[in-house]
Amino acid sequence: MASRKGNPVHGWVILDKPEGLSSSRAVGIVRHVFSAAKAGHGGTLDPLATGILPIALGEATKTVSFAMHGAKSYSFTLSFGMQTTTDDREGSAVATSDVRPARDEIAAILPRFIGSIEQRPPIFSAIKIDGARAYDIARKAVADGLDTLPELAPRPVEIDRLELQYVTDDSATFLVACGKGTYIRSLARDIALALGSAGHVSRLRRLSVGPFSEADSISLAFLEELKHSSAAFEHLKPVTSALDDIPALPVSAGEAAKLRHGQTLPALGPSAVARFAEVATTGTGVAMSGDDPVALVTVKSGQLQPLRVFNL
Repeated sequence: MASRKGNPVHGWVILDKPEGLSSSRAVGIVRHVFSAAKAGHGGTLDPLATGILPIALGEATKTVSFAMHGAKSYSFTLSFGMQTTTDDREGSAVATSDVRPARDEIAAILPRFIGSIEQRPPIFSAIKIDGARAYDIARKAVADGLDTLPELAPRPVEIDRLELQYVTDDSATFLVACGKGTYIRSLARDIALALGSAGHVSRLRRLSVGPFSEADSISLAFLEELKHSSAAFEHLKPVTSALDDIPALPVSAGEAAKLRHGQTLPALGPSAVARFAEVATTGTGVAMSGDDPVALVTVKSGQLQPLRVFNL
């Protein structure tokens, strides 16, 4: 997350990230376009990937976790014939195969990848192992000339939908909707292995993240044309945009003032308990004073407690 000198700009920019650009570089460019003091992103995209990269500015950075934990959807192409160190086209070959599965063979094995499945993340990933990033461990192994790379332990992930779109002689393209922590590179690798072949991701596009989709997005080239202009702010979404899935709790001006000072709101009587009930059920809500977000809140011991206060 970038925090430097700049203006107090608050909200979300839904960037359609181009290929070849890292997520951190994309954040820096958007921060510069808006001259914003603080920026962060909701879910990393590899440089190889294109598509939806939600970028939070200012106080919206306090809602990043809600975007990152939301469901995601992708379109990806699995190229058959070679498995790589990175499970995408940027890695070096670790296995090859002459097997090129037919469409009906591919379709037949997809049900085993839908639902709650175990998935081994790519070793070239940002997962931490004993405090070190997995990709740093992998790079050291390559530099040391090791014949095999270390492997990460499998973990459960949720695949809600997996559809085969079209097949060529050497590849297959899919649509997938999945939960937090799913690696499309691993999914592609495992589909190829299940078909008795070897494969890697040759194209990856993210179509949605939580409440954000392509319909909300703006291209980097177009955004850069608006640099330091008021027109750029027409593409800035509200701070609360990432909070569609949590309850909004209206509060009075007096209650808002207490929450902004870190004070709890006691449940005084049955009506207050009823007001807090939905937040108590979901665990987190957003207190709203009119159209303005006041704080992320939770209910504890019957009281409404601020978790993160918005300084707007």
